[in-house]
Amino acid sequence: MSPPFTILQPKRIRFGRGEAGAALTEIAALGTHAFLVHGRDGARAEWLVSGLREAGLTVTPHPCPGEPTLAMLNTALSAATGADLVVALGGGATIDLGKAVAALVPAPGGAMDHLEVVGRGQPLSAPPLPFVAIPTTAGTGAEVTKNAVIGVPEHRRKVSLRDDRMIADLAVVDPSLTDHCPRGVTLASGLDAVTQVIEPYLCTRATPYTDGLCRTAIPKGLSALRRLMDGEGPAARDDMAWVSLSGGLALANAGLGAAHGLAGVIGGTTGAAHGAVCGALLPHVLNVNRRAIGAGSLATQRFAEVTDWIGAVFGGADPLAALTGWMHQAGLPRLSALGVRPEDHEGIAEAALVSSSMKANPAPLRTGDLIAILAAAG
Repeated sequence: MSPPFTILQPKRIRFGRGEAGAALTEIAALGTHAFLVHGRDGARAEWLVSGLREAGLTVTPHPCPGEPTLAMLNTALSAATGADLVVALGGGATIDLGKAVAALVPAPGGAMDHLEVVGRGQPLSAPPLPFVAIPTTAGTGAEVTKNAVIGVPEHRRKVSLRDDRMIADLAVVDPSLTDHCPRGVTLASGLDAVTQVIEPYLCTRATPYTDGLCRTAIPKGLSALRRLMDGEGPAARDDMAWVSLSGGLALANAGLGAAHGLAGVIGGTTGAAHGAVCGALLPHVLNVNRRAIGAGSLATQRFAEVTDWIGAVFGGADPLAALTGWMHQAGLPRLSALGVRPEDHEGIAEAALVSSSMKANPAPLRTGDLIAILAAAG
């Protein structure tokens, strides 16, 4: 019998092509003044702005031009005055910014009261505003997680604002919004999605709920990503959207591991895209963890399963080497091209060891292990 566990997920998830448009009435019922966070190009959100206005809402659009920083968050909080609903339409960065705004508008004090590691890490003192997340990429699964990742450049870190109440009231996953996503974004975000079903499956906090998601999603995600690198296709887009959603649910209810522990530090140090960093790290983290856990444990069996799933898609006598070669041939940069210098490896490794993601890593790793991962991925 498994130990007790809880399941944390949005109150409601809508999944499928056409669901974004179909959800307008449901979104409009959650408030009267929507603060709408969108990506760099506001024109891509115009359908949602006009739809909500036609439904009777006041709408304040606000751009998120990149991965959110503390300064961007403070600017957005000032712009959100008077809103009673937050909607985020975009990739993981946009959803994280919207999620943080929804959490902090009702909260007295400032972001530093609640940010982990560099702030006070206090729980929210008031419930967040109603929050709706509509992803336009298939990668982070941020639409169903309880944290928002915020960059704090003065500390050279990306850290989380985290509270169970930050789970979206409504997550709308419409795979058609990811159609014709640029190839590089598809590759990086897809590898992030795959990493986010592999790490929860292998981590020390896995549950029957997260296992059920990950066992299906890992092979599905690997296959869909390879198909999308060969050409656009709605079936592969649908599969990747499901894998991304599964990864968000899995990490919110289990945990992650060294790939995300390192990626958080690297992102804060270099500003590199999170998905690209996770992808570059993934096979090397798997190699080091597989050696560290030893033989004969449940984790050993799970690593064998993951390796077999990778081999079924990418072939080769060494499936992890085959995955590494394929993803770089497909255009994924190595860590050195993302701004990670060898002289930074030790500092990145030491900072990653105390990250929240490392707490569920399947094996206890040391600074030297993480340096070896960074060197192999460089």
